[in-house]
This record gives sequence, structure tokens and C-alpha cells, in this order.
Amino acid sequence: MSGETGYLAAGGFEAQLAHELGSDAVAHGRLLLAPGPPRAAAWAINTWHDPQRIPIASIGDGAKALRAIQRNWALYSVVHHGRAKLIQERLPSVSAKPLVFPAEAPTAPLGSWTLLDEGTVLAARHCSSPFPNGEVRFVEDKEGPPNRAYLKLWEALTLARRKPAPGSLCLDLGASPGGWTWVLAKLGARVIAVDKAPLDPAIAAMPGVEQRRQSAFALEPGEVEPIDWLFSDIVCYPERLLRLAERWTASGRVRNFVCTIKFQGETDHETARRFAEIPGSRVMHLHHNKHELTWFKLQEP
Repeated sequence: MSGETGYLAAGGFEAQLAHELGSDAVAHGRLLLAPGPPRAAAWAINTWHDPQRIPIASIGDGAKALRAIQRNWALYSVVHHGRAKLIQERLPSVSAKPLVFPAEAPTAPLGSWTLLDEGTVLAARHCSSPFPNGEVRFVEDKEGPPNRAYLKLWEALTLARRKPAPGSLCLDLGASPGGWTWVLAKLGARVIAVDKAPLDPAIAAMPGVEQRRQSAFALEPGEVEPIDWLFSDIVCYPERLLRLAERWTASGRVRNFVCTIKFQGETDHETARRFAEIPGSRVMHLHHNKHELTWFKLQEP
């Protein structure tokens, strides 16, 4: 049985992660260590599996110990930042180039490490994210999309290692002004964009885009043909989005879901848990999420 697991929160969301993990978690900055094997932790952007504590006598000793385990390491620095940086500089360089979407996520193993004190390295050779500290960065498009919401969808599809295929039918609920519709149309998908507010004219004019000016909550599953992908970045209370998701899930007319659960005020942990309990679901905090989570429900390809 695993001794402990590390969970790294995005900056500003340590309290949400601590709430999920409970009182037995010990914080080292944004990294929380909890006893036992990995647990479901939506607010962790990177999970450190089986981290080991390694005593070191020097900077060179620390670098040597890490290199003996594997090649690629990402530093999460908590204390003794200068010493940690010098150790990292003695390790093989890990590419930090922003990803050009829709390029695939890296597949090379990437471990994570930190200094707990001057003489102790904490290192996990296997982590849940292929990106350093779970931070997915892209070469941004400054001209095409109408806002920066597209980055969330780029990240979600990259981490899912799945994307709508050309010609697949996508439903974008709460689409205005069209950032997610833009991503999907650029992938060659057909998109039904639903919102009472209009799309940006340039997005509405893209090939394969159909605009429906109505409430996303009023649309019934039987009013459209079976959907390959349902997307939602709607601003609404989590409970209302859950009811919408349950209705479309029960219809059996959607193969894949990617939806943003947005919290207004306090974090609604109970509703987030209910999303996670939907069979086949995963709930996670993306690097590009703010006070929100992303819900995935994907069929096997």
C-alpha cells in the first residue's frame, strides 16, 4: 500500500483542495501530502504518485539522486529556492515550449520534485500531468477567437487526448460570443451554437456553424439529431448545470460531454461531487480554469 500521495493545487485554490483531502493532509505551499494511495481530487492540477523522501548532503548529491531515478524532472519550489534551482540546473533540460494546438500532449514520463528542507528531496517519478506542475501553456491566437475562453477548451481536449473529428456534430450551449464554437469549427466539426445572445459575426460566418438564438436550458434533446460532443461554458449555478447534464445524459443522445462548472461565491463541493458520481465522469481543475471545474464524460473511442 502506498505510504502517501502528493496533490498540487493551482495558485489560490489550496483551500478547495484541502477541503477535498481532509484534515490528514499536510501542506507544503500548494503541495498537499496525504496518507494512502491516490484519491479523487478535482482541485489537484497534478497528482504525485508514491513520492519518496531522499536525504541529500549537497546540491550535486541531490541532482545525482534524481538522475539515478529517471531523466525528466519538473521542480515545484517551496523552500530553499536558490538551492532547489541549482539542483534543477544540473538535471537534463525539460522543454517548456508552449504547445501549438491541436498538437498532442507530451508522452514522455515527467517526474516532480521539491525540497522539504535543506537536506531532504521529495520526488515522485510518476505524476498525473505530462506538463510541469500541471501548467498547460499554448501558443495563443490573438486574432481568431473573440475572448480567451478558448484556452480552457484547448486544454480540456489536450488533456483528454480526444478531439471532435472533422464532420462530427457538436452542441455548444451558452456559446456567445463564440470562443468554444471557434475552436470546434477550426477542428472541422459541425457546430450548433445555442445562446440567446448573438455570436461574434466572424464566428457565426465560419463553415459548419449553425446559430440558434434561444436559451440553452430550454433546448430539449429531441430537438436536435444525436450529438457527438456536448460542450457548455455557461455562467450558471452548478446545481442548474447538473440538472441540464442529467437530462442530456439520460436522453442517451450524446456521446461525449465537456462542461465548465462555475462557482459563484462559495465553492459548491456537494454538487461537484454529484457530477463526479455520474458514471464515466471525471471532474478536474484546469490550469486555465478560474473558480470553476471542468466535467468530462467521454465514451471510449
